[in-house]
Amino acid sequence: MGTDHQIAFFLRESVRPDPERRAAALRGLGRAGRAEHARVLAEAADDPAPSVRAAAALALGRLGIPEAGGEVLPSLMGDADPDVRRRASVAATRLGLDGPAVTGAFARLLSDPDHHVRINALDGLAALGVPGDVAALAALLGDPHHAVWGRARTLLYTCGEDPAVRAEVLRTARQGTGAARARALEGLPERCTEQLLDSLLTGLHDPSPAVRIQAARRLFDVEQQRVRDKLAAALRTEEHPEAAAVLLRGFGRLGDDRVTEPAVRWLRDPVAGPSAARALGAVDPGTAAPRLRAALTDRALSPHTRAATAAVIGTAGRWDAVWLLLSLLDDPDDVLRAGVLDGLETLVENGLRPWERHPVAWALADHLATDDRHTWRTRNALDGLTQALPDIRRLADNAPSGEVLAAALSLLDGDDPADEHTRNDLRRFLRSLDDPYEPVRYEAVLGLQRWAEATGTLPPDSEKARSRLTALTEDASPRLRQAATRLLGTLDTGSP
Repeated sequence: MGTDHQIAFFLRESVRPDPERRAAALRGLGRAGRAEHARVLAEAADDPAPSVRAAAALALGRLGIPEAGGEVLPSLMGDADPDVRRRASVAATRLGLDGPAVTGAFARLLSDPDHHVRINALDGLAALGVPGDVAALAALLGDPHHAVWGRARTLLYTCGEDPAVRAEVLRTARQGTGAARARALEGLPERCTEQLLDSLLTGLHDPSPAVRIQAARRLFDVEQQRVRDKLAAALRTEEHPEAAAVLLRGFGRLGDDRVTEPAVRWLRDPVAGPSAARALGAVDPGTAAPRLRAALTDRALSPHTRAATAAVIGTAGRWDAVWLLLSLLDDPDDVLRAGVLDGLETLVENGLRPWERHPVAWALADHLATDDRHTWRTRNALDGLTQALPDIRRLADNAPSGEVLAAALSLLDGDDPADEHTRNDLRRFLRSLDDPYEPVRYEAVLGLQRWAEATGTLPPDSEKARSRLTALTEDASPRLRQAATRLLGTLDTGSP
């Protein structure tokens, strides 16, 4: 059937008694019709059947005649049927309609009970670059649907230079309720904190935990004793775990001893517990250390709380920190082991006592070979621990996996020509250029790069490695290609 025959068929069907046949005909006209058929679609906007009105709106958008759409779509955007409003609002945006009638229709749809229609209204206003109804737009910050409040937040930001928008966002931040107020507070720049100060202080006791959280986050940047006192009072009475976590983190950064008692109380909460542990680590060690030791070995606590405690103990670096952490290095809980490794990494970075270095080196080197869940965390804890190098070299020669081999190679410096072990390390790098595992090849190239930057050459008798490096410049891995290209460039220039 040719296009003209199709159109003739759709025109006949558009006046049938059956509304579904009329709706199907209108959709067909939207696809196949021409400008002269826009009038048929516009007249169908008064059809008593909602399905036909929705089809007319859809077809007008597809037909692409703005003049025809501009006559009827604004009224269809106020239709009693949500599907009609949805189709009409999409069509209006698709046709690029503008003007007061269209803007007003979109603005009214910001309060539509159908969240799909609210999304369409926001998209339409965004295309026009206007906020529509400023109060309704700001209220959508509290919408339960992310697709709605996220678009509303973006549009408010886009129209942020509009004085009416700025004023409404500030009003919402001061007097709004629930999520709308919290998101308004979250989106305002830091410079607004001073003018919001009184409402932020009352916000510490708002019924909404989200508002309390945003108020606390802003107030911790205010260096006033009365503000700190209000925050301390809020922490003593807070009952919501997420809000408590924010307050605990804030006081932890300040190192304020008033956090101690609330932190101990919140240690047993799985949400606030990690923040409580970190807060305890930031106050007087004499007070916190016994609490942290007890928390570390208390299996009734959340693994995340115990992991945070382990990291804090490593940061504090007290006399027994190494032995506490080593005793849990092989714990069956993955989360706790991660915290233990983070704590040991901090201890190594800050400098172990001479009698601690070998036990830590041996334990971590063994752990590198066995803990495939935390290979690179273990590797990071070993970094700089020279006492582990003999075990690392043995591991590089007999690694249980490519991931462990890559980690071991990354710990071999390969940049000291005077070191008797360096030449063996270089042979390990050269051998690993052909490894099937990409991270191994990558770490091998980086090891050779360290040597080349120190000496300006490849190792003696290894010029054949140039051909392999040249091949690696075309490897499927972008980072490996870049590393090989950089190494060849260093060799060609004889300098880093």
